[in-house]
Formats: sequence, structure tokens, C-alpha cells
Amino acid sequence: MMSEVLTAPLIGISRHRLATDGKGVTTLVAFHGCPLRCKYCLNDQCHDTEKIFRVVTPSQLLDELMIDNLYFLATGGGVCFGGGEPLLYSDFIQEFCKIKVPEWKVTLETSLNVPLQQLVRIKPYVTQYIIDIKDVNSDIYQSYTGVNNVIVLDNLQWLLSEGLSEHIVVRVPHIPDYNTEEDVARSKSILTEIGVVHLDEFAYKR
Repeated sequence: MMSEVLTAPLIGISRHRLATDGKGVTTLVAFHGCPLRCKYCLNDQCHDTEKIFRVVTPSQLLDELMIDNLYFLATGGGVCFGGGEPLLYSDFIQEFCKIKVPEWKVTLETSLNVPLQQLVRIKPYVTQYIIDIKDVNSDIYQSYTGVNNVIVLDNLQWLLSEGLSEHIVVRVPHIPDYNTEEDVARSKSILTEIGVVHLDEFAYKR
């Protein structure tokens, strides 16, 4: 009996990104699917199955990214997994990382709103985490995303307990109609208290 081939649906591949998804030149690989329903979602196509532009295996993805191998090696860059929520496909990412060029850096853009085992699976391979925390306040988070943030905060604390604070950037956005400057300041204070070192504060545009 043949084993099932591991695949993942993508909504986009964006090449030659510089200083936006980690160090050096990176290629963003965006997965379909997300557990959140953010009111100002930048990639709402991640919820629409008709917007899937390709389904790939880890080796097929590697073949496509190899075209930029020299850029990755020369600049210390690599691949950034985003979406959507890339941790929905942690098994795919794990298999890809086993066959990729060892020098490639791996960045993960995530909401962390997934079961912990998804995070544990890919931890050995990730160079940098970019975490979109939305807001620490559970009511604000629920109102904006449609789900709660209990898993998010637990997962973040697990990463910090693993000594990864220098490899984590937490995004703390000003979200029109959902949080205030005081809310953002409160989130930043709490995040700093639990050990977050790198915070990225910015404002969503309507």
C-alpha cells in the first residue's frame, strides 16, 4: 500500500523580499487557511478555496525556491512561511526543512493560535518567529478575531521558556475601532514583563 503524499495548498509565493521577513533576501510562501477571522484581514483569500493557486509537495516547493539559492546564501536569507496560518501545515514545513539547503534561514509569520504540538514540531528548524499578537486583552482579541487568545499566550510563554526571546518579534498593532493607545501600551507592558524583547508597534490602515 502506497503512503499518502504530503501536500499543502498555497495562496501565493512572493520572491525577492528584502528586510521584511527576516534578514537578507527572502521568499514568502503563503499557505491557505487560518483559524482567525480578523476584521481587517490583509490576506482574506486565505479563507477562500477558490483562491488556492497551487498545491505542492515539499520537494516541489524546494525545486521552485532553488532558483534563488544564490541570493539566499549571499545575503543570509531564506524562506518565510506565512499565510494564512503556516502552523496549520507544520508537518509540511517539517518535511520541507529536512530537505532544504542547510544554510537557508527559516522565518515563521504566525498568530500562534494553534495547538502546542504544531509549534513543537517545527521548533528545531525555525530561525525567527514573527508573531502577530493582535492585543493581549482577551475581549479585544475575541472581538477582532472571532476566537480567544488563551492558546496564543500559552504558546508564546512556551517559546520564551525555551530561551528563544532573541529570535521572536511580537507585532502589537493599533487596530481602528478595536483598541486604543492605552490598550497597546498595556499589551506592550505585559509582553515585556513575560520576557518579550523585540516589539513591533504599528497602526493598521482602514
